Amino acid sequence: MIPAVGFDLDMTLIDSRPGIREAYRALTARTGVFVDADLAVSRLGPPLRDELRHWFPAEDVEEMVTTYRALYPDYAIAPSVPTAGAVEALAAVRAAGLRVVVVTSKLGRLARLHLDHLGMRADELAGDLFAEGKASALVEHGVRWYVGDHRADMVAARTAGVPGIGVVTGPCSADELWDAGASYVLSDLTGFPALLSEIAVGSGPSAG
Repeated sequence: MIPAVGFDLDMTLIDSRPGIREAYRALTARTGVFVDADLAVSRLGPPLRDELRHWFPAEDVEEMVTTYRALYPDYAIAPSVPTAGAVEALAAVRAAGLRVVVVTSKLGRLARLHLDHLGMRADELAGDLFAEGKASALVEHGVRWYVGDHRADMVAARTAGVPGIGVVTGPCSADELWDAGASYVLSDLTGFPALLSEIAVGSGPSAG
């Protein structure tokens, strides 16, 4: 298997806040239950159910997951954009002869809509996974470094036994990413090609 670099999706490869904000506003309009969309998008990363529990009774959460996901394609895809350096980061991975694997907490079919809309090609995509739950997909798909914006992504990398590369483009600070076990921390993906050129020499899980 050709080695791979793994990426989280939301706030790592894409800034999905504009679209997710619209999806939450649509959910409020549909249900009549206020969801503070600005607050919700400030803490992206954990699974959808975690956020919905802040706004809906426990017995309604699963129904709201279904409703939100039905609204998502119409409201959340078009407004979302690549994060700074994301397109170049993926190009750098391919130029290094490596594969791109996206492992995200977002449902796989919705993640695929984002990637297709933005023309971002992934060799493999694994969705509906979070924190330690991402580790099995990282191992299965030959990921040697995992890039993410959340401390849970660094936990995933550590659990899989690969270096975690944190980017400070989501809700977690550099200190939080370091504390969660990051091997490297970048301000955004614009610095990733240079880092990859260093750590991919003699590429292996412990490189760098």
